[in-house]
Amino acid sequence: MNYRHAYHAGNFADVLKHVVFVLAIEYLKRKEAPFRIIDTHAGRGRYLLDSVESEKTGEWRGGIGRLIGPDAEPLSADASRILAPYLDAVAACNGRRGLTVYPGSPLIARKLMRPQDRLIANELHPEDGASLRMLLRRVPAAKVMALDGWVAVRSLLPPPERRGIVLIDPPFEAEDEFARLAHGLADGLQRFASGVFIAWYPIKDPRRVRSLLDAVAGIGAKALRIELMVRQSTGQDSLNGCGLVVCNPPYALQGQLEILMPELSRRMAMERAASFRLEPVKKSETRTPISDKSQKRRMRIRT
Repeated sequence: MNYRHAYHAGNFADVLKHVVFVLAIEYLKRKEAPFRIIDTHAGRGRYLLDSVESEKTGEWRGGIGRLIGPDAEPLSADASRILAPYLDAVAACNGRRGLTVYPGSPLIARKLMRPQDRLIANELHPEDGASLRMLLRRVPAAKVMALDGWVAVRSLLPPPERRGIVLIDPPFEAEDEFARLAHGLADGLQRFASGVFIAWYPIKDPRRVRSLLDAVAGIGAKALRIELMVRQSTGQDSLNGCGLVVCNPPYALQGQLEILMPELSRRMAMERAASFRLEPVKKSETRTPISDKSQKRRMRIRT
């Protein structure tokens, strides 16, 4: 309950998470049938980049600030096309003053949803939950709840639409958060086997990451591992990188990320050794050797 995302909104981890989130939404929109988005740890929904919290860390400047703004480098034509829905959703929350607001996942979902789609935004923190209710109060297709995030995974599945995305983005304050995430994915997929599950995790302790990935591999569902390292590991107290596990990834997702990840890695880099990883989730003892097609690459950034 101590974690406040306002200090970190718009950083490189948010960019990676929300880009993948948007690509999944856009894929489901290819069919007319409605779908439901369930955001288990939704946060406040909207963050001011000139707030005291945001200015204290300035993390957004190394994230969304490197994609939008006068100092942002031009993207390739393919990357611009793929990123357009995400960047448009961010731009829609800002006005003539430029980049002053960063939307959280509920607001991004609201911008992209169609009339037939539904959003369940769950946030346990009382202040953030109140802000989220105010933000979505006039959106009939959205409902704000105040459940424990892990209870939400169990109680809100399966959705009536039988199509949807479950975004799981816990604060990782508790010692057992990785284990709870693995259990939550297993439980969620048992209840909603066809759902797209997007789970975020920090990269601080490689052993915990490996344990999570082995647990996900044991579930049996198709899963994609997406990781972005903005610098080499500097110990377990700093966020050097982050990752996403996407279970039941949309068909087009890996191909889109093969185009995007080199550009995101180069732009979000905090040092020359920035890198990314993009590959299917497999148990560590059975993983195949890295080849040119494995999508594990290390980008050296000119400084």
